[in-house]
Amino acid sequence: MMVGIDLGTTNSLIAYYTEDGPKIIPNRLGKNLTPSVVSIDENGQIYVGDSAVERGLLYPGSTASVFKRDMGSKKEYSLMEKKFTAEELSSFVLRSLKEDAEHFLGEEVTEAVISVPAYFNDARRKATKRAGQLAGLKVERIISEPTAAAIAYGLYGSDDHARFLVFDLGGGTFDVSVLELFDRILEVRAVAGDNYLGGEDFTNVIEELFFDKHKELDRHSLDEKTLRHIHKQADKCKIGFSDSRVSSMKCKINGEIYDMNIDIATYERECSDLFEKIRKPVKRSLSDAHIKLSDVDKVVLVGGATKSPILRKFAGRLFKMLPDVSVNPDEAVALGAAIQAAMKERRESIKEVILTDVCPFTLGTEVVREWEKGKYEHGIFCPIIERNTVIPTSRTERLYTVNDNQKRLNINVLQGESRIAANNLLLGELEVNIPAKKAGEEAVDVTYTYDINSILEVEVKVVSTGEVINQVFKGTDVDMTDEEIRQRFETLSYLKIHPRDREENKYLLLRGERLYEESLGDERIYIEQALHKYEQALNTYDNGIIDNAKEEFKKFLDELDEF
Repeated sequence: MMVGIDLGTTNSLIAYYTEDGPKIIPNRLGKNLTPSVVSIDENGQIYVGDSAVERGLLYPGSTASVFKRDMGSKKEYSLMEKKFTAEELSSFVLRSLKEDAEHFLGEEVTEAVISVPAYFNDARRKATKRAGQLAGLKVERIISEPTAAAIAYGLYGSDDHARFLVFDLGGGTFDVSVLELFDRILEVRAVAGDNYLGGEDFTNVIEELFFDKHKELDRHSLDEKTLRHIHKQADKCKIGFSDSRVSSMKCKINGEIYDMNIDIATYERECSDLFEKIRKPVKRSLSDAHIKLSDVDKVVLVGGATKSPILRKFAGRLFKMLPDVSVNPDEAVALGAAIQAAMKERRESIKEVILTDVCPFTLGTEVVREWEKGKYEHGIFCPIIERNTVIPTSRTERLYTVNDNQKRLNINVLQGESRIAANNLLLGELEVNIPAKKAGEEAVDVTYTYDINSILEVEVKVVSTGEVINQVFKGTDVDMTDEEIRQRFETLSYLKIHPRDREENKYLLLRGERLYEESLGDERIYIEQALHKYEQALNTYDNGIIDNAKEEFKKFLDELDEF
């Protein structure tokens, strides 16, 4: 069975294809969204999703979130004195989704199409693929999130020539993609974005307003648990604007209640800097696609952050049209990934369509430029395949020697947009021997070939001798071998994924513990009694008693957790 997965910064989803179209697979708590949060306890038990969120409010030092932003980097997260990379933490989320899908479908899930932000570079894409491998999945395709969303919206289903813009603002990343449909080909014309802009930043605006109002609160003197509580309430306040033009926030800190009311006009004004950050990638994508905004036939909104009324209002003003929101913004990418998985399986019910993508970053090499006769500037970036070139593609650049009797050339393979070579990402290098002659008399043809799976082949041909060398680059971190994946999997296997049949019980107990810590006086006594009663029911091992107690305890917690 092949599934589609949206591995998100804030939430992740998994979907599969049915005769009635793509469907989201609910997690072990019956929810479509699984928070991309991981927590580990003192016994090496891993918590993923809602239970990890609750545990993070109690034990922030052993919980990690928003780690997708660090995919492909060497940054490590310390949880219970153990260190993990972002891809290892992501593998726990993927493994949890895989287990949920297997339980729901009643069969083994072995393959997946996983989405990534369009603006992810090679290193980030390869890290995502490794995360899937560590989770026990064969990753058949890494698909860009806007492309997946376009598939979910059925933009490929029309026979008319049309242009679309996909506006994808998730919890932690922002992508904008321009796509064009013609002759049954859905072509990505341009992508742009910001890997450090998302819904979390809009939550932070409310958090800053809260601290501005309550200047007696010193952010730096508050512990991590309290800060997480404030952030959670700020997020609830943000969501409150979906139903009202005025939203409120209330926090209990050191036994005192601190509250704040904010109207939507004030909130919108305070978000003006974020709106400006959004405008830049939109302008850049249209410029790279060589089209005007008036040439766009439809704009679709994707990502949980676009459910915000101020974002939808901003998008309407920006694009001078009402965006299409007919597909749940939280689910569009996962549904599209599931359709792509069905296409990979060549399902007969899927209308055949050719999908193309683009190279998200410029690929090139380091050269020496002669601006005036005898005056050279070293360390300059020479683009060979420019960003937003439709892939697969192959381009050649001829490079000449700059020194007399030069016997070799080093070709640094770089990815990025900076004019200065050192500011770009080094993917690797090749060295080629050349005949020693006067400067400028020897040359090499450097050919870059880039395919749909983000694999780059570099070929260097010495013009005078015909000698050819080539090398395949798979990003800064070369793919792990099967043996390396197996060894790392065994290294991580001492960590125990929580049994799915006990997950909701643990989640409710953690919610109860968190509310107990946030409460005082008689309220604490009531929570303690309710916790004890629920634990007693769990100790009976009687499913009927446990189910009844679960419903009663959940209702009790929901009433307490309203504010």
